[in-house]
Amino acid sequence: MKTKLLSTNIIGALLLATVAHAQVITIASGSNGSLGFNTGQAVAKIANQQANIAARTQPLTGYLPLINNGEIDFGFSNAVEAEFALKGTGNYKGHVNPNLRIVGTMFPLVTGLAVPADTGIKTITDLKAKASSLRIASEYTASTIIPYYIEGALANGNLTYDDFNKVPVSNFVKGMQALGDGLVDVALISLNAGAGKKVNVQLRGRGGIQYVSLDNSKEGIAAFKKFLPAGSIVSLKANKNIPGLIEASNIIAIPWVMLTNKDVPEELVYKLTKVIAENNKLLGESFGGFKRADLKTMAPSSALKYHPGALRYYREANIAVGK
Repeated sequence: MKTKLLSTNIIGALLLATVAHAQVITIASGSNGSLGFNTGQAVAKIANQQANIAARTQPLTGYLPLINNGEIDFGFSNAVEAEFALKGTGNYKGHVNPNLRIVGTMFPLVTGLAVPADTGIKTITDLKAKASSLRIASEYTASTIIPYYIEGALANGNLTYDDFNKVPVSNFVKGMQALGDGLVDVALISLNAGAGKKVNVQLRGRGGIQYVSLDNSKEGIAAFKKFLPAGSIVSLKANKNIPGLIEASNIIAIPWVMLTNKDVPEELVYKLTKVIAENNKLLGESFGGFKRADLKTMAPSSALKYHPGALRYYREANIAVGK
């Protein structure tokens, strides 16, 4: 009996020691069901299972200042908003967050301006010709980064919001719904998004949705990047299985990145970067967005500095880091 009790105590002590030695981190994520939430849950799971990192997610919004202040260890953002937060520009005007550091790109966010297909608008040039008669979703009071996406796309065709009839909406999803409900003629829709698929069904009598193809000339890209320096214009082939891709289109891609604070230990960031980079299949099984990840482009050019721990992994793995 004493031997059995002793063994039980030893096992218990070993389990406690394992927990004690596991590194504990907090990962900020958005509300349940959001992109940040799904990304955070997938990363936390892989960190716990594969790297002995006790990762705990916290469903927060507007958390980049908390990462900057060291109150939260990690979180996610589109690269455009991350750069705004760093510099105190855009939707972070006057609120500089100099302690933010980038870990790496999780996967690209692909989105674009969409219209009902029966408008006959296929390109940004077509959109410009009809702008004065069109209603566009605007303001996005609860999704303040979205107008910058739209302004970047419009600038690509030498357009501004003022060329349209503006219809205020509260957030990204409401903007898409407004298109489906016939309240606006132009809105931003993420590629293959559930809400976008619903809009496509609503507009089936009008041919569904059609992405507005941007100008991918040198001049067009330069105009686009004045608003969205972290973004790019990607060329997609026509695909009848993806709403909006009735024809080949040039639309927007923005890196979805993981951020941390400059004072988070190098070894911890190294381990987390490594486990994310080397377990893409498992991450994709947890959240489909990771199926779009590309290890070769995990460290693109950024206004934010890369954390030393992330750089250490990229050097070891021979992954090019953008300047």
